[in-house]
Amino acid sequence: MWIVGFLLVLGPLVTVHELGHYLVGRWFGVKADAFSIGFGKELAGWTDRRGTRWKLAAIPLGGYVQFKGDMNPASIADPNAPHDDDTFQCKPLWQRALIVFAGPATNLLVAVAIFASFNMAFGKVEAHNEIGRFAEVSAARDAGLQEGDLITRIDGNRIEQFDDIGPLVMMFPGRTVDITYLRDGAESTIPVEIGETVERDRFGNESRVGRLGIYSQEPELVPVGPVESVGLAFEQSFGLMDMMITGIKQIVLGDRSIKELGGPIKIAKYSGEQMSLGLLPLVSFAALISLNLAFINLLPIPALDGGHLAFYAAEAIRRKPVGPRGQELAYRTGMALVLMLMVVVTVNDIVSLPIFGS
Repeated sequence: MWIVGFLLVLGPLVTVHELGHYLVGRWFGVKADAFSIGFGKELAGWTDRRGTRWKLAAIPLGGYVQFKGDMNPASIADPNAPHDDDTFQCKPLWQRALIVFAGPATNLLVAVAIFASFNMAFGKVEAHNEIGRFAEVSAARDAGLQEGDLITRIDGNRIEQFDDIGPLVMMFPGRTVDITYLRDGAESTIPVEIGETVERDRFGNESRVGRLGIYSQEPELVPVGPVESVGLAFEQSFGLMDMMITGIKQIVLGDRSIKELGGPIKIAKYSGEQMSLGLLPLVSFAALISLNLAFINLLPIPALDGGHLAFYAAEAIRRKPVGPRGQELAYRTGMALVLMLMVVVTVNDIVSLPIFGS
């Protein structure tokens, strides 16, 4: 189940990511030498009439498009490549940047399309930002808030709907925030220490989140049209990516354990679990993984798309490319970071498996 779920989720997402690179490259007239799903030994493939080798490789942990003029799948320029018009390196800077950006952008659009479809099918939940009731354990009640209080701001951030509260609380367990509220027409502000809880799903997976311990009044399900559903989907996607950025910052600063990072094994585990729940949970999970792929690939690490974009930004500022020696050192450092991260998340994944008692 894990393997099937993993292939159903990651395989299509990697494919559309690489198709983003490929199609924009084709649009700008760049020839692709190879389009690979997976790394390592080729298991099956064919060569099309344009000379592109389409192949399925043995290690299904990613993929790549190798354009003409690339020395390897990491898109490092081949100094011996011919300076033809259809080589990647001979294209203007803005075209190269768009080709690189197209992969993460495609993953973002996939997530937006999924969320927009869900919004159209099920509508959006609207809940008033008034406290309807408290949880059994409630940091908000302990701080002095009461049922019927209308929360208007958290640390200066305006609260218009109850859903606005979650992003300001979930990622910050233990933090003290200033909550502004209305009670009997009078506005007051009190400090509240966000409660910390470890939540477990039906499969035993744990997540550490912050909670105020409050519930809204009865929520309402509101239908949305096509335009609004897409706008809402972008808001949902960027909100999730903002939470990813917050999580990375917390891990770097030591506010969150590095054990919370997951890799391919955990993705396979979660994919199988969501597939066992049905099609909709699996598709929803695929949207989250698609956003993760977009986010990770935009990190400014050499060998990732974000690393290439960082080089192009430097080239735009300097008005000339970074030298071959500088690129080589950066890519070696980037590959070392990526490999180190892969080792860390793989160890985390293995230790978290049920056979180790987690």
